[in-house]
Amino acid sequence: MPDTTPLALLGGTFDPPHIGHLVLAESARTQFGAERVLFLPAGDPWKKSGRTVTAASDRLAMVNRATASNSHFFVDDREVRRSGPTYTVDTLESLRDEGHDNLILILGSDALAEIHTWKQPDRIRQLATIVVARKDQATIEAGMRVVDMPNIGISSTDIRARIAAGKTIRYLTLAPVAAYIYEHGLYQRKAPPTRRPGGLRI
Repeated sequence: MPDTTPLALLGGTFDPPHIGHLVLAESARTQFGAERVLFLPAGDPWKKSGRTVTAASDRLAMVNRATASNSHFFVDDREVRRSGPTYTVDTLESLRDEGHDNLILILGSDALAEIHTWKQPDRIRQLATIVVARKDQATIEAGMRVVDMPNIGISSTDIRARIAAGKTIRYLTLAPVAAYIYEHGLYQRKAPPTRRPGGLRI
């Protein structure tokens, strides 16, 4: 029998996860009556092909640390385990096949602006109710809902840049995530190799 309990989904690269992701997930969960939110780190995110993405194992570990304190948050690694590029429609289809009949797909407005470029966007709209973290003046399509949440101007891009520049990221992400980043040397700008006399690198 299909499970009609609302199940919210938040996918992304999470490179790294930050408090904006968590506030969005909790706001959507409570607003739309979902008992659970699945965080779905992308394995091979085709939309990020223009830059180097941190290893999936590290991103998965950070998401586990970010969500550990909320009993309604769960991490699903199916996109990490899937070979080849990650597509949202494939994840939605697999969840439907497992009997989940009431899927809520949480998107940021930047993702919404690109949804027409995704694989089978019309099928995505059929498989899930789309709810959006609206910012700026992003256009919301008919049938979509807006998540009622504070405007949190934090991005993974900015966090990576701050780490590379030696700036603090305290309070931008959870302490266990920040600890993992520094313990594993993620996002830190690599110092250029020094040279010995004669031009040999050391």
